[in-house]
Amino acid sequence: MRYIPPPPENLQALKRELGKTGHEMAHLFGVAGGPQWRKYTGGNQPRDISPQILFFGVARLVLSPEELNKVLDRMRELGAEIDLDAPDNRESEAA
Repeated sequence: MRYIPPPPENLQALKRELGKTGHEMAHLFGVAGGPQWRKYTGGNQPRDISPQILFFGVARLVLSPEELNKVLDRMRELGAEIDLDAPDNRESEAA
């Protein structure tokens, strides 16, 4: 697979387009929180967003709930536990 990540400016533009906070973008893309999201969008040396994280976030934006649930149900059949509406595990551990 060949993958070239989008530039940080494009991820910032997506955040503005969606009108979301850094924390909301982190939740959408399945990363630890706002500070983690900012690593992909700024600073002296922005981190490249992995294809898996980008795929997950974009899938949540473009797939219908039914289509997304097909994927989540298959993940559950494999033994995964996933609840997109639950707080991040790391958030609950920090509380």
